[in-house]
Amino acid sequence: MARIVIIGATETSRMQLSRLLASSGYTVFRTCASDSAFRRTLSECEDGIVILCGGMLGSLADELWADFHGSFRFLLIARPEALASCEAPEVFKLAYPCSGNAVVGAVEMLTQLHTMHLPRRPAEDRTVIEQAKRLLMDRDGISEPTAHRRMQQQAMRSHMKMTDVAEALLKNTARTEE
Repeated sequence: MARIVIIGATETSRMQLSRLLASSGYTVFRTCASDSAFRRTLSECEDGIVILCGGMLGSLADELWADFHGSFRFLLIARPEALASCEAPEVFKLAYPCSGNAVVGAVEMLTQLHTMHLPRRPAEDRTVIEQAKRLLMDRDGISEPTAHRRMQQQAMRSHMKMTDVAEALLKNTARTEE
């Protein structure tokens, strides 16, 4: 399932949206109050759904879409004037106030779009990556998103596929245990 990240103008709006999504069977990966915390969170995720709610977030939606549109789907929930300021072509917009059903319906649609457009790794590759993440989590005492990000950064630095990094990690660990 796609990771859902929420950025909201107020703690109340973030919590209400989290509760609404939880009651509909969705898990919110993280909520953020600031742009910098939000960007750090997105760098930990490989892909997902971004929900921006409240305030004048139209220009922020444009910036984030420009930076992350290949991996994330965006939903902007705001007053009509904020929606009008958002020019990104693939940001889904809901005018505030809106019903909980409209929000859940939009998230469902974005989840389906997200799943349809993601390139999927073969099952063997996903298994190797998950094993390597578990190894890092156990060995280094880190969370799954941190293990994922660490492998992702290593893959980018070494110009390798993430599967190749995972295989090398597993082989090196097996070699040192012998």
